[in-house]
Amino acid sequence: MKRRTLGLASAGLALPIAAPALAQGGPIEISFWHGLGQPLGGLLEANVTAFNASQSRFKVVPSFRGSYPETMVAAIAGFRASSAPHIVQMFEVGTGTMMAAGRAVKPLHELLAETGVRINFDDYLPAIKGYYSLSDGRMMSMPFNSSTSIMFYNKDAFRRAGLNPDQAPATWAEMRAAITRLKAAGHELPFTTAWPTWCQVEQVSALHDIALATRENGFLGLDAELTVNNPLMLRHMTALVEMGREGGFRWGGRDGAGDALFANGTAAIIHASSGGRARFVRELPGGAANMGVAMLPYYDDVAGAPKNSIIGGASFWAMNRGPNAARSADENRGIAEFYAFLAQAEVDAKWHQETGYLPVTKSSFERTRAEGFYERNPGADIPVQQLLRGGGMMTGNTRGIRLGGFVEIRVIMQEEMERALQGGQTPQQALTNTVTRGNVVLRNFERSNRT
Repeated sequence: MKRRTLGLASAGLALPIAAPALAQGGPIEISFWHGLGQPLGGLLEANVTAFNASQSRFKVVPSFRGSYPETMVAAIAGFRASSAPHIVQMFEVGTGTMMAAGRAVKPLHELLAETGVRINFDDYLPAIKGYYSLSDGRMMSMPFNSSTSIMFYNKDAFRRAGLNPDQAPATWAEMRAAITRLKAAGHELPFTTAWPTWCQVEQVSALHDIALATRENGFLGLDAELTVNNPLMLRHMTALVEMGREGGFRWGGRDGAGDALFANGTAAIIHASSGGRARFVRELPGGAANMGVAMLPYYDDVAGAPKNSIIGGASFWAMNRGPNAARSADENRGIAEFYAFLAQAEVDAKWHQETGYLPVTKSSFERTRAEGFYERNPGADIPVQQLLRGGGMMTGNTRGIRLGGFVEIRVIMQEEMERALQGGQTPQQALTNTVTRGNVVLRNFERSNRT
């Protein structure tokens, strides 16, 4: 396949082997760009420190490059300038773009085959393995900080509103009733959301087995088209606008900006990444004892609902240095050994327990359960349970989303949602505009990456 996405790859360019990162006599440096701020970034870099201490041949050098979108832009610019990192952390919505990036990336299955490093991907949770693999099962990137979005709620706020602090609303009807009670009790902000398109569009679609796009949300080809202009999403967008007008819902900002409103106690309920657990435990007034955790609500009159939620978070991609520069065999070996270190059950279990991100392997999940972590931390297993909701039988609508240019499409969706919530257009207009503008992005991506 000829791939030229975002100028990442240039057809016909040779890729000679580059010199090792350091001269002989010192460890070979492996640059690693990531998009996790504190406290998650510190926990991630602790894993890097542990790997470096476990051996002396390689030294992984981490560097925080801003938000996920900023890290993606930096990696693209780095590749064009022949200064790309060895490893870049790419959020899940960038997967389609990276898979089409051609020479910019070193597919994981090739990296492991060439280096002889072994990782047991049969041990990985199917929803996670499937998201980052080709249709034949070959892995393209290394799963690490996988998440799903869940509901967090403030137990003290529930008590003040006369709600059961140990029972979160399970359906949207119950959610609306709880929001009304919280508002009547004088709570400033009953409900907000982080990652608004992921939590309120992508997850809502998956939970109800409704397509976000044709071609199984893009997994079956680049010729997918958006289908968010559907009755379920119109119903949900209308509900958000109504709640906003009534003072029960407030737009918390784009991407993860809404997290702060729950962390500081302003919002009583938030739909957010399970990876937000680490921050909320540290910052929420009352800490873990005041933090309720539950699955996302669903419309119980929709047949077959709820299905499984879909994953978010990010994976690690190995990159070539530039259009005319591949990595040395030693550098690739260092990347692969770092990946194998992260794949260890004890490493993954520790990361899961400290952050709230999913255990990516069955072994780390079982290890965590055997250690009694879930008994000591009620709700910490909710993300896994929700990912397996509906019997764990994924459909073409619940496997995830693999659309080229989806980072840009998310921006479009956020813009249109904002205008509707501000009263500048109807929910129907917001969805219609999303489809029209988003399909332009899809067609441009398809033309740039057509076989």
